[in-house]
Amino acid sequence: MSETPDFILYAQHGWADSSREITALAQSLASPQTQVVTPNLGFVKTWLRIEPLIEHVEQVAIDMLATYPETPIRIIGHSMGGLIWLEVLNRHPEWWSQVDSLVLVASPVGGSDLGRIFDPLQFGLGIARDLGKNRRTIAETIAAVIPTLTIAGDYDGGSDGTIPVESSKFRHAKFVCIYGLPHATLKNHPAVAAAIRDFWGESTEESELSGHLIQRLRLVAGMTDAHRRDFERSQTLFTFEDGTTMRTWKNPFGVDHVFVASPRGQCLYGGFVGWLHADDLRQALEEIQREYQPQL
Repeated sequence: MSETPDFILYAQHGWADSSREITALAQSLASPQTQVVTPNLGFVKTWLRIEPLIEHVEQVAIDMLATYPETPIRIIGHSMGGLIWLEVLNRHPEWWSQVDSLVLVASPVGGSDLGRIFDPLQFGLGIARDLGKNRRTIAETIAAVIPTLTIAGDYDGGSDGTIPVESSKFRHAKFVCIYGLPHATLKNHPAVAAAIRDFWGESTEESELSGHLIQRLRLVAGMTDAHRRDFERSQTLFTFEDGTTMRTWKNPFGVDHVFVASPRGQCLYGGFVGWLHADDLRQALEEIQREYQPQL
């Protein structure tokens, strides 16, 4: 790629795997101007120790930063690949401001239960001890600064067949659970790609103002998240100085919906209140109008 890319997209495969499938996922998400980087760690090496794998990915990132020192970074990690990137970012907080988003797919952030079963006394049996480590504190520290999405699969009523759903959850990250998909399938599936695209749209479009508006609406009594398919039916109520809009819609049953949209018209949030809380929503909208004095 001769010109400066719009993003450096790192996509990292995990344990007992190669980069083939995660590369296909990354390429499906990349624009023609995106530099896709998918280090292949070697199937056998993924069974041994995680430290050499972390060092390998870290060096790849260092080399890319030397070539493109100001290009925004996006990161996707499947399973152990997500853990590797948590460790890399933990070592380089100076990179955080350049990272546009971090996406962990089926990553056992809280520690792999299988890793602990295979190495219950933490003797260091192959990669098991490394996978069983709880990295939730690291993940939460990073996610408090970097927009982070964690995706889990629920294949058997609580796990993707390999990673428990709960081990993927941590504070400050957006959580998405995809039902019916096993662990291996999650590394390259249209539902995963769609979740990442939606998150990228939110993380790149949401401003400080829209984030504050969304927070205010979520505090309204009775507010429930709404499906975004109804966004197109809504009408603009307010237009704010930066172009952000607040839109409303009443469904055929008289249920009030409210939406926040970016200056480019992308739906950032949708919610609704039942009849009992219609006055609470009306009052909140009046308070927002008085505070921000948007155009009607």
